[in-house]
Amino acid sequence: MKILVTGATGYIGKRIIPLLIEQGHTVICAVRGKLRTEKRYSEEDNVQVVEVDFLNKETLKNIPKDIDAAYYLIHSMSNSISSFQQMENDCAINFKLAIEKTNCKQVIYLSGITNDTKLSKHLLSRKNVENMLASNKYALTVFKAGIIVGSGSSSFEIIRDLVEKLPVMVAPKWLNTKTQPIGIRDVLSFLTRSLGEKKIYNTSFDIFGPEVLTYKELLLRFAKSRDLKRRIITFPIMTPQLSSYWLYFVTSTSYKLARTLVNSMGVEIIGKPSKINTILDVHPMSYDKALELAFVKIKQNSIVSSWKDSFASSSSSSRKRISSKYINVPKYGCFKDIKELKVLDEDRTFAKICAIGGENGWYYGTFLWQIRGYIDKLFGGIGLRRGRTNKNTIKTGDALDFWRVLLADEENKRLLLFAEMKLPGEAWLEFRVAKGKVYQRAVFRPKGLAGRLYWYSVLPFHGFIFNGMIKKLASA
Repeated sequence: MKILVTGATGYIGKRIIPLLIEQGHTVICAVRGKLRTEKRYSEEDNVQVVEVDFLNKETLKNIPKDIDAAYYLIHSMSNSISSFQQMENDCAINFKLAIEKTNCKQVIYLSGITNDTKLSKHLLSRKNVENMLASNKYALTVFKAGIIVGSGSSSFEIIRDLVEKLPVMVAPKWLNTKTQPIGIRDVLSFLTRSLGEKKIYNTSFDIFGPEVLTYKELLLRFAKSRDLKRRIITFPIMTPQLSSYWLYFVTSTSYKLARTLVNSMGVEIIGKPSKINTILDVHPMSYDKALELAFVKIKQNSIVSSWKDSFASSSSSSRKRISSKYINVPKYGCFKDIKELKVLDEDRTFAKICAIGGENGWYYGTFLWQIRGYIDKLFGGIGLRRGRTNKNTIKTGDALDFWRVLLADEENKRLLLFAEMKLPGEAWLEFRVAKGKVYQRAVFRPKGLAGRLYWYSVLPFHGFIFNGMIKKLASA
């Protein structure tokens, strides 16, 4: 079958594409920018990458007409709270109009469990998208999942942050809300086994694990799996806004995502039983087993994808840049800090560059980077807590602390980062190794007077940090 995968660079998309390839399907990856796709896909005969932005109707013509099925994996959870519903609506409508012009026979949509009468804005938006995707030109199959447990998932990483950082938690009352977690492997099984299964055309199913647990139980079971003793005290008068700030400051999530999650966590997410497990022969694993498998991936440093890499949580300017055909750092109207040093081993130097950030730190003045991260958090930014997706590799599109990887070019030994911290302007940090030298360039394009004042205020720290950093990179 020829299958279109939207959200191909997202958490689910990155995981399902290799499975579809293994099953012998031809996969069409729909992405905003080809630079973000896996390099190995260019070597696959049965993979095609097309640039499609479902908020831009002009790009819809890039979708092939001869597709047999399509996965709708587009979500806007962490965008502006006031605009994500409209964005999801527009994406769904444009997707439907485009797919109806193809030979597509089935659309598979991964949504959230929405069987409660009091839905959060996030879950209500997912339900609206389901209604919009229905068509008489193709069959729609909808799977509704609750908490997805897997290495790199937002749920898993937030629970991990809370448990590993806080021996004692004074937490909001929504920790007593019940949910039904499901392992990522089971979600992928449902998604792949449903292809071409006519029994489930034009139907909707809740998919969930075998246990009903409160969020408090999720945390305590996680702690037990890691041999950690944790105590949780619920605080009944903590408002949703305070809960959002609590989640935001303790974990690696953004405030917008934290607020969306808090609104959803006040609603019980219990799945409705059906025959879908029997029809597709999928029998979901326990929460403990899902945790065990997640940590196997982490120990092997083989996390396939992470919610932190999603551009839904990045700035509009960075989303636009990485979608551009060419990535060029601006030359005019910018402040620059440019340095270069000789190196003895170009490969070793670039390997050190590609290992920068996360647990490895920034090689010099890391405490100052950490302070900058704390300041960013205080002003509503993302701080340094996102870290790296993978300790050993770095790819275009990855989140890297409070930077976004715009380009990771191993062949030409170039790494280009774009700042996603709160700034009165735009900032790039570029590393390049060539002709026996390492080149380091920091570029800042200020916005108004505030931007200029900011640059001069941090200039002394830049001299200290950037000088030390390039010396460390150039050292043997």
